[in-house]
Amino acid sequence: MTRTAATPAATARHGGTPFGVLPTGDTVHRFTLANGDVTMRVLDYGGIVQSLETPDRQGIRQDVVLGFDDLEGYLHRSPYFGALIGRYGNRIATGRFTLDGTTHTLAANNGPHALHGGLTGFDKVRWQVLDATDRSLVLRHVSRDGDEGYPGTLTATVTYTLTADNRWVIDYEATTDRATPVNLTQHTYWNLRGHGAEPVLQHELQLVADAFTPVDATLIPTGVLQPVAGTPFDFRTPQPIGARIDAAHEQLRHGSGYDHNFVLAGPGDAAGVRFAAQVREPATGRTLAMSTTEPGVQFYVGNFLDGRITGKGGAVYARHSGFCLEAQHFPDSPNQPAFPSTILRPGERRTSRTEYAFGVDTQQP
Repeated sequence: MTRTAATPAATARHGGTPFGVLPTGDTVHRFTLANGDVTMRVLDYGGIVQSLETPDRQGIRQDVVLGFDDLEGYLHRSPYFGALIGRYGNRIATGRFTLDGTTHTLAANNGPHALHGGLTGFDKVRWQVLDATDRSLVLRHVSRDGDEGYPGTLTATVTYTLTADNRWVIDYEATTDRATPVNLTQHTYWNLRGHGAEPVLQHELQLVADAFTPVDATLIPTGVLQPVAGTPFDFRTPQPIGARIDAAHEQLRHGSGYDHNFVLAGPGDAAGVRFAAQVREPATGRTLAMSTTEPGVQFYVGNFLDGRITGKGGAVYARHSGFCLEAQHFPDSPNQPAFPSTILRPGERRTSRTEYAFGVDTQQP
């Protein structure tokens, strides 16, 4: 596999600081974006958001994303903490799809399925730094034809921007020289009480979705769009994440919790960006609002965290220690013709935008 990497001179010019050395001998750099209220630190390895500090209602700043203090953790123990995901976020059933009459076999890394781009997805490569300032970072990765079994050479460019009004804006762009599925996303795990705090079950979630895509026992969509009304998946009005997580519902079998794609509802603005979700943490007052141009959001509550990962500052990440809101097209879309298409063709340019807005609810709990 061919990887793109910034030259040392380019990285130094853009202001990154060394964070560790890859087995290849390449140095990973960390970049700081700050606006006075919010400070985020991003690695050129995987586009990983390594830390993000934001104030609570008392003005106390805390790091609200799960992760590691050193590169070693991201290389060997990370369940995609903070990373860019590609070439295809989420699962593709049996690691196979047929496109224009040709069947492609992908690297299977989740039982029989392909997950988050395969064994060496975009989370596990060093991205080229095109530009960096104190408010933005532009990253590029060229994924060559055949990487992880995907057809075509794909060029992906991702821009992180931290705005003056405390929004983290992610702009994605992709082009290809051969038809290929593309589903880029961002996999930050959030805990608005602080990355090492208790589980996120008391966080209150509103998710603007009238339907979700049910899955089989291996988390592959059945192809049905199921209304959320009358189910534990109805977050159209704010609900504590843990209020119904153990409900007797076949999609919450064995109490595993939420790990589902929600189908977003409602119109977008002139650019197609629509409000998707908001989370409030009652004790600190921190809020996180999400908007996106994507048709779906994967809501995941760290079901597979089990206390065996020790993260930043010695924090032990137990089950439900963080939640993810991953803007996306739907899982397994290359095998689901009724789902919105994820196929990108030569001459086309795939773009999308996702925004996370940080705020504070000043009302005491």
